[in-house]
Amino acid sequence: MTLRQPRFAGLVPPVVTPLTADGRIDTASLERLVGFLLEGGVDGLFALGSSSETAYLTEDQRTQVLEVVVKAAAGRVPVIAGCIETTTNRVIERARTARELGADAVVATAPFYTRTHPAEIERHFRQIAAAVDLPLFAYDIPVCVHTKLDTGMLLRLAADGVLAGVKDSSGDDGAFRYLCLGAAELPGFAVLTGHEVVVDAMLLGGADGVVPGLGNVDPHGYRRLADAAAAGDWAAARAEQDRLARLFEIVRAATDTSGTAAGLGGFKTALMLRGIIASNAMSAPMLPLDEQQTAEVRRVLERAGLL
Repeated sequence: MTLRQPRFAGLVPPVVTPLTADGRIDTASLERLVGFLLEGGVDGLFALGSSSETAYLTEDQRTQVLEVVVKAAAGRVPVIAGCIETTTNRVIERARTARELGADAVVATAPFYTRTHPAEIERHFRQIAAAVDLPLFAYDIPVCVHTKLDTGMLLRLAADGVLAGVKDSSGDDGAFRYLCLGAAELPGFAVLTGHEVVVDAMLLGGADGVVPGLGNVDPHGYRRLADAAAAGDWAAARAEQDRLARLFEIVRAATDTSGTAAGLGGFKTALMLRGIIASNAMSAPMLPLDEQQTAEVRRVLERAGLL
C-alpha cells in the first residue's frame, strides 16, 4: 500500500442504480444501498459510472440519482460523480450540474464516438478542469470509449494540477504499474483500480484504492482486503481476494448477452437476493437475469456465506 495521502483513496465502489420494473429510479432502494455501503466501511462513493448504468439513463435520471446519493451520503464520505459524455462541452455541462448537486469530484473519459487525436484528448481534460471548480478524475476505460489513455499524458496532467486522479479500468496491468511509479512523485494524485479480482496485487504495486463493481455486493469483504493490505498483511489480503474472486463468478451466471448486462445483472441480482434492492430490473435493451440465472447467483452467494 502506498504511503502517499491523496484526498480520494481507499474503497470507492461505483454505486449501482436500482430501477423499478417500468424503468424509473428506485429511490428507496438506492438510499438503502448507499446506507449498506456506508455501513460496510467505504471511503467514498462513485455515482454515475459504468456500474451505475449512466450511459442508459436520461439526463433527468442522472440528476435524480446524484441527488439521492449525495443526500444519502450526507457528507460522511466524498461523492465522485461520473460525467460520461461524448465531447468536452457536454462533459462540462454535466460537471457543472454535478457541482450544483453537491458532488465532491467529477470523472470524465476521453471523448468518444468522434475520432480523437491524443492532443485533443489532453486538451479535453485541460478544458474540463479549467471550466469546473472540482477535482477531476480521468476514467481509463478503452473497452467502452476505444481509446487507451497515455500514461505520460496522465502524469503530465497530474503534475500540472489538471487531474486529481485516475480511475483505471483499462485492463493494462503493465501501464497501471508505470502509472503508479510515476504517481510516487505526486503525493496528492490518486491512482484507483477498477480491477475487482486482483486488488491485492494492485495495492501491493502502489495503487491508492479500488473502485470495484463487486463492492456493491460485498463492501465488507473489500474493506477487509484494503485493511489487510494497509497493515502489510498480504497473506490475509490474498485470502480475502481469493474469496472475492470466487464471488465474482456471479457475473458469469448470464450467458448469450453482453458483458455489461452480465456484470450488472449479476450485481443487481445479488443485491436483490441479499435484500438490499427490491428488483434486478435493468435499463433497456438489457435483460434482467432469469430464474435459472438467479438461482446460479444464489448458489455463489451461499457458497460465499452472504445469504
